[in-house]
Amino acid sequence: MADLPEVLFICTHNAGRSQMAAALLDYQAAGRVHVTSAGSQPAAELNPAVVQAMAEIGLDISREFPKPLTTGKVKAADVVITMGCGDACPVYPGKRYLDWDLPDPAGLDLEAIRPIRDDIAHRVRQLLAELTAASG
Repeated sequence: MADLPEVLFICTHNAGRSQMAAALLDYQAAGRVHVTSAGSQPAAELNPAVVQAMAEIGLDISREFPKPLTTGKVKAADVVITMGCGDACPVYPGKRYLDWDLPDPAGLDLEAIRPIRDDIAHRVRQLLAELTAASG
């Protein structure tokens, strides 16, 4: 077992939901959790409205980029959180899987993305509380 819990956020394009979740958990965990994200079909770039929504709350994800989902990333994770990647997300024994049913921000404007971001922030706070209680 790793010193730090490893959390992997997966969505289809790794350009919106999983990037927001990873940035929020990384910020809130302040080094107590290792966070990665990936996409089953990575986009060419992050959703610009998602980048803007995160900047509004003080998190700069403008240098991030969509990353491909690999078997190694899933195997390294203690917790795998899927966000609409369906059957493309591999399942391995011994991992904790959560599926967060969230709207895809692709094609949405900033006004429509804010509630998705805030929902993810709420879920991330709950997850962090569980992870830190379990490891501490």
